[in-house]
Amino acid sequence: MPELPEVEVIRRELEPLLEAKVFARPELYMPSTIQYPDPKEFVSSLTGRTVKKIGRRGKYMLIYLDRGILTVHLRMTGNLFYAGDGRAREDRFLRLSLPFTDGSALHFSDMRRFGRLWLTENDFELQELVLKRVGPDILNDLCREEFLELLGKRERSRLKALLLDQGFIAGMGNIYTDECLFRSGIDPNRQVKDLKEGEAEKLYRSIRAVLAEGIEHGGTTFRDYRNSRGALGDFQSRLAVYGRKDEKCRCGTPIEKIRAAGRGTYFCPRCQK
Repeated sequence: MPELPEVEVIRRELEPLLEAKVFARPELYMPSTIQYPDPKEFVSSLTGRTVKKIGRRGKYMLIYLDRGILTVHLRMTGNLFYAGDGRAREDRFLRLSLPFTDGSALHFSDMRRFGRLWLTENDFELQELVLKRVGPDILNDLCREEFLELLGKRERSRLKALLLDQGFIAGMGNIYTDECLFRSGIDPNRQVKDLKEGEAEKLYRSIRAVLAEGIEHGGTTFRDYRNSRGALGDFQSRLAVYGRKDEKCRCGTPIEKIRAAGRGTYFCPRCQK
């Protein structure tokens, strides 16, 4: 699943390309891709609207228009591709094409069919219909003190489960959570209340550093993720523990895989006591 770094990479690529472009009539190949409003209303309402800027909240991409906000969530296998000539590549998983009046287009492909789009009329609708249960963005919305305050309210939570909870902070997924916990030296199953002095601050710094490095290296591609140009990410070559079961950690200890928070979880039993 694309996590915060992958969505941010696409956002940064698309923002200068889409600024001031006007949507032509969308071509919808799978109506269930549209979560809100009704697919027919979505097509008619988006036509003629102009892109102003592109933002992000966690894993949600927010395309602000001259009227309303177009929101995209890639979910498990969604990809958003830009075509300057408007042409869609050969893709049997193409679900939606969003052409612009200048001949360029965005194309949404999704093998698993879980990705969704919303077209809301204002910030109130966006919050109530899309982001109501989504927590603050760890890169954009939270300083160190605010993060520590939120952490203090969840003392009985286990760290792996808490970081995956999009209602706590938005954007973290399985890959980056494992990497952040490794860099912090924290066992995935430890409870918040058991963190020693300074460990919570180290966790905050590690989260921001790992996410920033993920963005710098184009995101992580194991199978499905591509950026808006169709290129692979490179951060998978820099992962310290995720996907490396039985390989040696930098300390020489074999990396283990366990179940934590219902997810396959990679960690070093020596570095993360």
